[in-house]
Amino acid sequence: MITKRIIPCLDVEGGRVVKGVNFVNLKDVGDPVEIAEFYNKEGADELVFLDINATNEKRKTMIEVIKKTAEKVSIPFTVGGGIRTIEDIREVLKAGADKVSINSAAIKNTELISEAANKFGSQCIVVAVDAISRKDDSGWNVVINGGRIDTNIDLIQWVKKVEKLGAGEILLTSKDADGTKNGYDINMTKAVAQAVNIPVIASGGCGKLEDFKQVFSETNVDAALAASIFHYRELSIKEVKEYLMNNGISARV
Repeated sequence: MITKRIIPCLDVEGGRVVKGVNFVNLKDVGDPVEIAEFYNKEGADELVFLDINATNEKRKTMIEVIKKTAEKVSIPFTVGGGIRTIEDIREVLKAGADKVSINSAAIKNTELISEAANKFGSQCIVVAVDAISRKDDSGWNVVINGGRIDTNIDLIQWVKKVEKLGAGEILLTSKDADGTKNGYDINMTKAVAQAVNIPVIASGGCGKLEDFKQVFSETNVDAALAASIFHYRELSIKEVKEYLMNNGISARV
């Protein structure tokens, strides 16, 4: 049985961890390096840092965060946000990140995925995909720029293409569910996990223990990502893993 990964997500803005609902109304949560160190000790399997309003100035801030985090944690971590070029990817990996997540840039320049996979290896190239449900409930569209722009690209077609281009993993976020604590978007997550053979990380909407069980029981995802419930100490990673194990779902202890 494949063990499932539990991954806290740290949204970073201006060198601080923040959290919002549906990608807006952001609140300060704390220092990213301190929070990363805490999750490392708590038993997180991996971490994801997302530089949510990345600009050239904040990229410098994020590089410092990556370097300091690499010194403090022993678990793998992924960094995304504002990564547009091969040089950006090289800089983030050189600073100490294990994987790089690309999102909007992958849509605008699909060759970036294949070029990055060829240069650095598929295992460290994560394509982050944010999606919303279409109004007619016929499926889902990919959104970019923090969920502000609907690309009108079909989600399932996009994840299949991403896999063919060489991505090693997909970080799937439901914009509709993000920050709501009403649970993961099971239908969307299930459809994506069935469409590809590479690992899928479910993200957006986790609010209670049962949400972890549901996403692992009803979909074929490899990992579940959460933010608010961990940042605000509503649940500990240990609690989540013990709950999963008690419910027949293999988690890394």
